[in-house]
Amino acid sequence: MSLPTPVPRQSIWKYTEGLLPVAIVWIVLVGWLAALLYDRANWSEQADEAEMREWLDEARNFRKTLPELVREYADLRAEEPDGMESLRLMEKRKEIEDHMAGLAEPTRTYLNQLPSFPVIFKMEVVFAAPSDGSSDDQRIAWESPLPRPRQERESGIRVLEYRPLGDSRATIRCEYQVHAFNKLQRREEERRRISLVAGAVLVAATVLAGLFVFRFLQRERVRELLQLATKAEAEHHQRELLEIRVRQQDAERARDELDRKLLEQKLDAADLEHRASEAEKTALEMKSQLYASIGIMAGSYAHNIKNLLVRPNDLLARCIEVNGLNREQTGMLTEVRDTLGTVTERLQQILRTIRRDPTNAEMTRVDLNALARETAATWGDMAREKWKLTVTADGPAEPLWVRGDLSHLQQAIENLLFNARDATFEMRNHLREAARQDQTPNRKQRLIDAAGWRGRVDLSTALVGDHAVLEVRDNGIGMTDEVRENCLRTHFTTKRDNALYEGYSAGMGLGLSFVAVVLEHHGAKLDIESRPEKGALFRVHFPVAGGSGSDQSTSS
Repeated sequence: MSLPTPVPRQSIWKYTEGLLPVAIVWIVLVGWLAALLYDRANWSEQADEAEMREWLDEARNFRKTLPELVREYADLRAEEPDGMESLRLMEKRKEIEDHMAGLAEPTRTYLNQLPSFPVIFKMEVVFAAPSDGSSDDQRIAWESPLPRPRQERESGIRVLEYRPLGDSRATIRCEYQVHAFNKLQRREEERRRISLVAGAVLVAATVLAGLFVFRFLQRERVRELLQLATKAEAEHHQRELLEIRVRQQDAERARDELDRKLLEQKLDAADLEHRASEAEKTALEMKSQLYASIGIMAGSYAHNIKNLLVRPNDLLARCIEVNGLNREQTGMLTEVRDTLGTVTERLQQILRTIRRDPTNAEMTRVDLNALARETAATWGDMAREKWKLTVTADGPAEPLWVRGDLSHLQQAIENLLFNARDATFEMRNHLREAARQDQTPNRKQRLIDAAGWRGRVDLSTALVGDHAVLEVRDNGIGMTDEVRENCLRTHFTTKRDNALYEGYSAGMGLGLSFVAVVLEHHGAKLDIESRPEKGALFRVHFPVAGGSGSDQSTSS
């Protein structure tokens, strides 16, 4: 049986892996030879520059070197005013010029006679301009009268620049040429000799690497032919197993397709759930931002009102202290002062409350009965005298403990009370408008009845099972089914398009939405019963707080 023809592409990676060490050794050898040639080529120039710098740093015409003279000149220049050159500066400048001439003149005088001396074409010291830019750079230079070569690059003219003071105040610049031409010839011969040796080493390494590669490829080819022969014998058995595997793969593919569809359904469900969660989170964030803005605005108003009450309190105190007032006048002024004090205290409580988001509650045990009675007592007089409204509170005498934030619960109950008050205002206006439009003989009596109609808001509490129930009932205008379903939404209001009630502006749709948020974070449930022109009933179910009444708690 003849052997099959091998396919070289199947063994490319194997060849590469086997030849990689040889290639690495060859690359390292070439790099080392290149670095050696480069260092050898530049070593002479670096040595010449080092000798020139040492000569400039160490040569002394009299007592001082050139860097020392440059430092003294820079210090004197820094002491002089801008744009002024004193006698000392001119003397020091002349000393530097003489020093440079003394250094360079022998190289020109004994040109090609001193084997260790270079040819100096130009020497100069450049002093940087002051930082304020008041003057330009200052140069002190010596230039040789010798003519420069026409082809400066080929003749080897070099430039040495360095800062003797270690900073940018002064720079020494020297243009020179190594005059020994035989030295350049020796350098070129040395370069050629090193290049020949390096080339010979490189050729020898390349030949050895080629031989190794040839032997390696030949050995791998024989090995691959043997492997292909073995594989050809096993192909027949593999073909028999192939059909069985194809059938298994078809079955697995059908099962994977079914699993994929199930997974897509699960992902769709998870995506819907995630969207719902994100929508709920966004709604909560918007609601929190809304109440934060409301709190800032209301806090500003309450703070300004509190500041405005400072002056009236002071004036009342002075009036009470004035002699000659009778008892009745003193009593009225004292009552006004006490009322203003109550208003100030109430504003302080509002300020503390509105600084917190309704979702950020400070939970404690609260007596719901006492809270309802105190709310009715706080607003009862104003409701009777100004709102033409009767506010009552009814409940058991023993405490009815719930767990919640006192200030938030107080605001929520007051918002329910104010909502009921507005409903009675609207009912009174409705009765008056209906009486005015009546053209029957009963019109006068209806007007009298409408004028004498009084609103009523009843607050009641009770213990029902394991829940404390608070009810706020009014005889106001009532609500339709549509209004009742949407009254807890933010910014929803039916008062925006109505007339002003007893001097109170139309609502913004925030009171009941605030109540809904507070009750939600207290685990309370709100039920609303109402019909048009039949009043409304708001019923709140609170979980009863555990523990005895002797625990640390509060109700006001």
